[in-house]
Amino acid sequence: MAAQRAGRRGQEMADDEAHTPLQAILLADSFTQRFRPITMERPKVLLPLVGVPMIDYTLEWLASAGIEEVFVFCCAHAKQVTSYLKTSRWKSQPNFKLTCIQSDDCVSAGDALRSIDQRNVVLGDFVLVSGDTVSNMPLKEVIQEHKARRTKDKLAVMTMVVKRCKPSPLTHQTRLGNEELVLAIDPATKQLLHYGAPNKQRQSILLDKNLLAGRQGVRLHLDMQDCHIDICSPEVLMLFTDNFDYQQMRRDFVRGLLSDEIMGNKVYTYEIFEDYATRIDNFRAYDVVSKDVLHRWTYPIVPEVSFSDSQATVNLDRCNKYREQGATVSRNALIGENTFLGQGTTIGSHSKIKNSVIGRGCKIGENVVVEGSYIWDNVTIADNVQVIQSIICDGVLVKAGARLEPGVVLSFKVTIGENFTVPQYSKISRVPEPTEQDSSDEELEYADSTGDDSGGRICFEPNADILISSMVADDRKKENSVGKDNVRQSWSSQEVGQDGAGYRWFKDAVHDEEWKQSAAAISGEKIKELMAKQEQEEDDIQDVDVIPEEKLLSDEEESVDEDDNFEKEVEENFKRAVNGVKLENVVLEVNSLKLGYNKAFSDCAGAMFRAMLNLALETPHSTAAELLSTTKQVISKWSTLFRNFLKSEDDQIEVLLKFEELCLESASEFSPLFSKVVEELYDKDLVSEEAVMSWASEKAGAEEADKVFLRQCESFIKWLNEAEEEESEED
Repeated sequence: MAAQRAGRRGQEMADDEAHTPLQAILLADSFTQRFRPITMERPKVLLPLVGVPMIDYTLEWLASAGIEEVFVFCCAHAKQVTSYLKTSRWKSQPNFKLTCIQSDDCVSAGDALRSIDQRNVVLGDFVLVSGDTVSNMPLKEVIQEHKARRTKDKLAVMTMVVKRCKPSPLTHQTRLGNEELVLAIDPATKQLLHYGAPNKQRQSILLDKNLLAGRQGVRLHLDMQDCHIDICSPEVLMLFTDNFDYQQMRRDFVRGLLSDEIMGNKVYTYEIFEDYATRIDNFRAYDVVSKDVLHRWTYPIVPEVSFSDSQATVNLDRCNKYREQGATVSRNALIGENTFLGQGTTIGSHSKIKNSVIGRGCKIGENVVVEGSYIWDNVTIADNVQVIQSIICDGVLVKAGARLEPGVVLSFKVTIGENFTVPQYSKISRVPEPTEQDSSDEELEYADSTGDDSGGRICFEPNADILISSMVADDRKKENSVGKDNVRQSWSSQEVGQDGAGYRWFKDAVHDEEWKQSAAAISGEKIKELMAKQEQEEDDIQDVDVIPEEKLLSDEEESVDEDDNFEKEVEENFKRAVNGVKLENVVLEVNSLKLGYNKAFSDCAGAMFRAMLNLALETPHSTAAELLSTTKQVISKWSTLFRNFLKSEDDQIEVLLKFEELCLESASEFSPLFSKVVEELYDKDLVSEEAVMSWASEKAGAEEADKVFLRQCESFIKWLNEAEEEESEED
């Protein structure tokens, strides 16, 4: 080993002109159980994401970003992964070398990296990702920054890619099914100083005082997403080899380096802004990323661009409707926005498909409703079935009249009986649930067995018959287990309905936060509960143990960027309402943004009003009179939505102040129309007389230069005063 390390260091110091290929290590195993029971039969990286295996998204991104050599490390279901890659287009891709490394005894990412280190194939700095990563970010800049830092400091062993979270009720991490994340970063050097979760019991964040040693300040982030893309030096592999207690990349390795003051190795961060980068870590992340692909946030890696082995041509229609050639839709069927239909799929009459992905070779009957769901290949859904926010794997049969509640997962070849309702969050598989499970996240994605795969494990080949070992089933399941002939003697009608087929997993477990990692959207009741909880926490908030405020670096630009992002997100949701999304859904989403950005209703009202004015500006007009007419129409049409965020007089005043700001900056066309628009808001009962008078009173004490719009409203304010006096006299 010492000789190998000496050789490697010598290689790094070789002639600078010698070309060293850009290398990447791709872990094709998640080393978790979060996609069970699906991953008992197929590896996670081969699961379809909008019709394409996840690993193809990762490989396409690496190839387009300039990576020349990729080592794909396979463990669970290694034969399936290697067989797929051997026949894929990646083996013949020019200037792109793909090498599979197979191991049968690794149970963690640490074991995988130690195994790669022993092979001595990494020549220099490399990119470390997992096979469930979806990104379009360029790698050139972050690699150059990492190498430049390494030339000055050999202890800078890793650069971690991070991104500001998109808001949701409990931050973007929860939106992706993960826990809240706290990062402490030196703003001057970008060095990572702390990585962990907040103490929910104490409502505090504890940081070591030594973090301030020699630094002007430390920036604390609760709004940062870990993209799980790392630029590593070869020393990272050596550190894993020297420390066999390093198993997970974040929990063990990163936190180990941050707490090790003896060796002094450092981790740095690289923040991306407009680019897309995330990892599909659970079912909720699968749902979110699928929607992002349909909405084209991952461009140029989008459905109509052929980057997989599928030869089918994808046609793109308005409102993000994708259809492969060969898909047949009845004339009476309704295909809504954000949908994908695979080749060979047929949709029966009067069926409704919306915000869903339908795979290839599926047969959808008549009067079927599919909303917010993911149906893979060769699925048969009979007439009068409802599928709501669920995931259905290959070969599933759902019989007539059945209903799938939100959060349901049906694994391969499951059958649901007629008129049976599958309860929400149910997970059903033809593979029985192991009776003794290791709850550790390091458990491999298949059951232990004395089966026919190397290492004493069963390998479930795609679409092959399922073999179940007696070691993973109890006596009841032995009697009814699936044999090599794939024949089931009897199934519980309480779990899958009459004539159904499958076992219900986790039926005895208690999941207090099933919604968090489910493909089902967060319900309105849950959002209300979270909002109430947040308000209670604000009332009972305790002191937070962090670095003293006077020692933190101030960054006004960061606050401005956050406000701008919030307003853009609100405007995007307003546009969704314009495009036909239900108003109550938009209200829920904006309330989520309010929580995620820690804003007040006044901020929501101001942002929504800005979005309404932008809509009026985008409507063609040639004169101020036409703009005023359009603005009145917009206000009248969307007053019901707007009123949801006008909870108090202060919110109404904020709208007037926001209007002033827009007239002076980005929407100067409204400047001569200020008083007319205010009158329209008053006529539609969106701002009260008290709000207008309070605004006027506040502006009365301002400098003359700031009274432009107050003077414009003098006649209207005078009319309000006279009306109030007349009303008082009548009283």
